Parts: sequence; C-alpha cells; structure tokens
Amino acid sequence: MEKRVVVISLGGSLIVPEKPNFKFLEKFKKELRKNYKKFKFVVVCGGGSIARKYISILKHDKKSSKEEALAGIRATRMNALLLMQLFGKKEANDSLPMNMKQVKSNLKKNNVVFCGALRYAEKATSDTTAAKLAHFLNCDFINITNVKGLYTDNPYTNPKAKFIAHESWKDFEKRALKRKYHAGQHFVLDQEAAVIIRKFKIRTYIIGQDTRNITKILEGKKFVGTSIFG
Repeated sequence: MEKRVVVISLGGSLIVPEKPNFKFLEKFKKELRKNYKKFKFVVVCGGGSIARKYISILKHDKKSSKEEALAGIRATRMNALLLMQLFGKKEANDSLPMNMKQVKSNLKKNNVVFCGALRYAEKATSDTTAAKLAHFLNCDFINITNVKGLYTDNPYTNPKAKFIAHESWKDFEKRALKRKYHAGQHFVLDQEAAVIIRKFKIRTYIIGQDTRNITKILEGKKFVGTSIFG
C-alpha cells in the first residue's frame, strides 16, 4: 500500500523558543514515528524569533523588504537543518531541498523530509511554501503553531478573542486578507497561503503544541484545533 503524504508547517517559535522546549520536540518526533507505516511527512520549518531578530536588525539599518525576507528565509533553513540532525539520516533527509522537485525526490527514500522556505516570493512566509507543497503533492496540510487554532483575534493580547473550530476556505481567505503583510508577521497562516488553500481546495488543519492532535487528524478523529475546508 502506497503511503499517504501530509505537509506540516511547523512554527519556528516551537522549534527554537526563547528557552528550548525539549519535551515538545521529543513528542513531535514520537508522533511522526507512530504514523510511518501509513504516512510520509514533509515538514516546512518556520523562522520564528530567530527570523524576527534578523529582520529587525535589517529593518533598523533601513534595508529593503526583500532583504528582510531573505534573512527570514535563511532562518527557516537553519531550523530545518537542526531538525534534520535531530531526526537523523535513518528517517530524514540528509540534504536540504531547495525546490519542490527535490522535496518529492527525497520523499521516495525518507519517512520525513524537512525544508525551510524554498525560494523568495513577495509577501510570503514558510506557510506559503507549505501550502504550495500541499498542492504540488496533492495532500492535506497541517499547520502547527503556538495557539490551539484560529481565533477571531490574537488570544494573547485580546482575552475576548473567540476560538473558531471550523471555517470555510472562502471565509478564512477573507479573514487573512484583512491583515496587512509584513516580514516576520504573527498569524496562524499567511495571506498567500490562505489564497492557495482556497484556490486549490486544500484541506487544512491548524493545531497547537499538543502533538497528539496530529494522529487524531490522520485517523479522522475529533481533535483540538481548527479545520479549514468547504
């Protein structure tokens, strides 16, 4: 039986937070390994606080928005290299893919393929890379972030923000496009990714740090998070 592929966008703030979260990374490894018999994974790594620090330095020096974005891309690739080392050569890729064809090629021999942003695209983050890969590989898309799913507003700054368990592609796109893009932005998925998942009808799931929700989604069980489709 051919294994199904799932694309995961993993927030950089979860990979390298201010204080390393060893437990999260161990649980993430365990959850993916649990599903290798039926699934293969592409994990697109975000840049997180490292990317934002790079960007702020360049912004202070009045560099262009493209130069800021390229610094962020380098941070995503550094985080991907870290996870490649963490998982090891027996299950993960040993060279960093720089385009979608290389990702697909690595999937033939690895259970999990890690990458960062593949190339510069205007007004895009690693979420856009993940959405494009999900379309390219014709598979579902799971976004793992530092909140449990989609809210009406940022729950860290607005205690009245309401959790949204399900939203249509069209409504989510409208919500995302109301926000102005900036390099290193905070939102569960970037604007371009929202357009892509709506255009190509990619089933998308947004979950928080409880990695058990990955298996629940793969098994079609109830999970804590947000589903975007329909």
